[in-house]
Amino acid sequence: MTRKEPIKSSAASAPKRKAQAARLRRMRRKRIRNTILLVLLLVVLCTAGGFGVYKLRGGTFSSPSNSFNAFSEFDNTLISKETQRAEGFAQNLCVVTKDVDLDSVSLADNQSGVLLNLNDKKVLYAKGAYNKVYPASITKIMTAMLALKYGNMDDTVTISQENVTLESGSQVAGFWAGDQVTMDQLLHCLLVYSANDAASAIAEHIGGTTDKFVEMMNSFAAELGCTGTHFTNPHGLQDENHYTTPYDIYLMLKEALNYPEFTDITQMSSYTVTYKHSDGSDASTTLTATDHYLTGEATTPKDVTILGGKTGTTDKAGNCLALLSQNAYGKPFISIVMGASSKDVLYQEMTSLLQNIN
Repeated sequence: MTRKEPIKSSAASAPKRKAQAARLRRMRRKRIRNTILLVLLLVVLCTAGGFGVYKLRGGTFSSPSNSFNAFSEFDNTLISKETQRAEGFAQNLCVVTKDVDLDSVSLADNQSGVLLNLNDKKVLYAKGAYNKVYPASITKIMTAMLALKYGNMDDTVTISQENVTLESGSQVAGFWAGDQVTMDQLLHCLLVYSANDAASAIAEHIGGTTDKFVEMMNSFAAELGCTGTHFTNPHGLQDENHYTTPYDIYLMLKEALNYPEFTDITQMSSYTVTYKHSDGSDASTTLTATDHYLTGEATTPKDVTILGGKTGTTDKAGNCLALLSQNAYGKPFISIVMGASSKDVLYQEMTSLLQNIN
């Protein structure tokens, strides 16, 4: 009897073991099936997510994509943002990336200049566009802009002693301390005759002090993107820390064109200023333009019209000229020549640039 009992127990448990084995197999198959489904779901989600990111980043299927790298993605995001900012800022600008030659133009080694097509945003000529240069009285483009931006042309300005205390030989309209002159008259003297006493009076009137006005000049230059410019005075008399670049002059002159009064005045061949001395007596002076194209001392190429600009001359800056002009088809151009050895050379070089706009 003792031998038969384990046989009965073994025979009775066999179906149970089979049932358990079958249940275990079903559970394994279910786990495997669930695992496979989960993996497939993850693959689908990853693929969809990757495709979405790829398309959002402007990807196409014509070129292979690189594997994801967190540091690379961070760098690329920064570069993308910087590029977007640069494109946004420069979309209406002529962008100079290198020197561009013209067969008819030859500036001396120590000179720089540009010729830019404002309509097509094309660089027709460039030499040392980002070189540091002394602007001399081309500075007065910025002075005039701030006068137009913040000043009232009907204001009467009293000339101070500081306004007339300038270095010997400085170009002046001839005002005396105590003279009564309007802002409009000062602006004309500034742009037509390049009068330094007018520049000083404008700066003091607009800024409260000359130093405050110079701060305004530098702030506005920075707003315009003039990264190579630093002003120390409103007139351009020589100072080692007063400098700019040809490209920055282009940015300033381009901005000045938004003020119609600027081009109206800078096309004038002469200007007569009538004002009162401090004792009430009248004074009158006729001032001749410093631009030789306007006075007829230099001749523009055929079908070229000068619309405005500014001259500048000091011993260290040389002879300089920045012009807005248009060709026979009414298209506008900016041309700049810096550092010419003489007036004659300056206008010869500028004429050689202007001959290319038609």
